[in-house]
Amino acid sequence: MAQGDGTWERLLSEAQTKSDAVGEVEWVVSVDSTVVRAHQHASGARRKPSLGDEKGGVAHPPEEALGRGRGGLSTKLHLSCDGKGRPLSVVLTPGQRNDGTQLEAVLDAIRVPRTGRGRPRKRPERLLADRGYGKGLYRRMLRARGIPHTIPERSDHRQRRAKRPGRPLGFEADLYARRNVVERCVNRLKQWRAIATRYEKRAVNYRAMVVIASLMIWLTT
Repeated sequence: MAQGDGTWERLLSEAQTKSDAVGEVEWVVSVDSTVVRAHQHASGARRKPSLGDEKGGVAHPPEEALGRGRGGLSTKLHLSCDGKGRPLSVVLTPGQRNDGTQLEAVLDAIRVPRTGRGRPRKRPERLLADRGYGKGLYRRMLRARGIPHTIPERSDHRQRRAKRPGRPLGFEADLYARRNVVERCVNRLKQWRAIATRYEKRAVNYRAMVVIASLMIWLTT
């Protein structure tokens, strides 16, 4: 099936490659995430209750990207997009997963092949992200990869830094304002009802829907 053999991913990759070949991809990349409520039909089969466990429960393997929080069963969609708001990579996790923990996976998933010889394009010219990605751990990872970034600093981090000597973090507000493209990208994806609410039991099927919608965005912009 197309969702299992990578057909949709190859089509999306081809659209990205052709756009990059003519210089239309803006490599100032923005990242963000959004929580998607999972319909009750997306829940897996019940497991057998263990000894002394009268209620049993629902087993959700990590690879199925289903989690249960205050809002109920959900999936979190982590994505990156180029400067024109077109998806470059997609990562699915359970809904309660922290945004920053998936930054490395989102960056690793960026892969735009060249039309001729050469390695695929993977590294952004600059990364724009909100405060959820502002921990020192994530900033150090970006510096190790040679990726300049514009991420606002949380107030508690500023207070801690104020007690230690050193150069303050640079922040360009005008550049950061361009991060709204990823929010618009999320809104475009969620115009698809099958993405705004997850009805699929299998993560591979739900991800295929996201990839198809991403492909449509690339083909129409």
